[in-house]
Amino acid sequence: MPAKAKSQSQSKAVAAKSQSQNQSKRQQPESLRLRSISPSLTVNDVERSVAWYRDGLGFFVSERWEEGGRLKGVMLKAGACHLGLSQDDFSKGRDRAKGVGFRLWGDTTQDVDAIAERLRAFGGTIVEEPGDHWDVYSFTAQDPDGFKITITAPQP
Repeated sequence: MPAKAKSQSQSKAVAAKSQSQNQSKRQQPESLRLRSISPSLTVNDVERSVAWYRDGLGFFVSERWEEGGRLKGVMLKAGACHLGLSQDDFSKGRDRAKGVGFRLWGDTTQDVDAIAERLRAFGGTIVEEPGDHWDVYSFTAQDPDGFKITITAPQP
C-alpha cells in the first residue's frame, strides 16, 4: 500500500475510534437530540388564525386537514420551521384560556421592522415594538388567541 493511502487509512481508523469513544462517554441515559420540533396551537377560529399567521406574518400553509368540508387544522411553514394550528372543539368550554404563559420565538435574517410593519398593516397586535431586546433586535406580537410570538434577528 502506498504511504499516502496508508496514512489516510490510519487517519480514518483514528477518527472512527475517537468517535466510538465519544459516543461511549455520553451521559446515560442519553439526552434527547431532536432534529426539529413543531408546536401546535389549539385556536378558537382556525380560519382567522391561519389568516393572521399567513397574511400578517408571512407563513404559508403546507398542509390542511378538513372533516365534513370544514377546516380542522393546518400545518404552517416559515423557512425550515413548522407551526400547527387546530380548531378547538370547545369540549373544555368556550372560555378556556389560551396563550397564557406561552411564547414562540422565531429567529430570522430578514428585516424585522418590515415583518412588524406587514403585521401592523394586516391589523395584528404588536405588544412589544421592534427594538433592541435581550441582546437581539426583535418585536413581539400577540395572535388572536393570545399566543405571543417574538421575531428576532441579530442587531443591525
